[in-house]
Amino acid sequence: MQVKIEPSWHALLADEFEKSYFAHLSAAVRREYLLGNPPIYPEGKFIFRALDLCPVDRVRLVILGQDPYHGPGQAEGLSFSVPRGVQIPPSLRNIKREILEDTGLPSVIDDGHLMPWVQQGVLLLNSILTVRAGQAGSHQGLGWESFTDAVIERLSREREHLVFLLWGAYARRKGAGIDRSKHLVLESAHPSPLSQTRFFGCKHFSQANAYLVSHGYDPIRW
Repeated sequence: MQVKIEPSWHALLADEFEKSYFAHLSAAVRREYLLGNPPIYPEGKFIFRALDLCPVDRVRLVILGQDPYHGPGQAEGLSFSVPRGVQIPPSLRNIKREILEDTGLPSVIDDGHLMPWVQQGVLLLNSILTVRAGQAGSHQGLGWESFTDAVIERLSREREHLVFLLWGAYARRKGAGIDRSKHLVLESAHPSPLSQTRFFGCKHFSQANAYLVSHGYDPIRW
């Protein structure tokens, strides 16, 4: 495993890395990667990719997911994103449809790879950062939830005027402690096919940009 984490996040979360739950989490995850049966996704070097690619002071907007895709070649350490050449998942297709209907413009994403958003300060954070192949939610309860709770809490406390997009009941519970007096929190149903009719029309993308512009930021090119 080649695990790294960007320095600003390492500084912000230094106390979390020293807690006993993180030691147990690290040992459990490392053991499963080394055994490799079943494989664990994403690749070890991508576990903290969302943080590595979006330093603390560059974050403008957070999209919260649940756990990584569990199919071969799908997970790349970014919520809702898949590598180039991989079939676009249904939830992401629905997200792109809502972008078009909300903003009147097609998404700048022409496949399923969301790096253009990350480069604009969008933190694509899953609540759980690893998963066993073919077993959705298989690393729930190992400790990742506590770690990503800390990520959200630190952002809420240390930054101002961020946008948090919380899609689905799980994300809404996860973001319950965000300081709404300092940040914009937008909630809706999840964009999966099971709840898409309640996701469509949420207009989160135009609302997010209006808020960012009102606080002196450039809008996100969705």
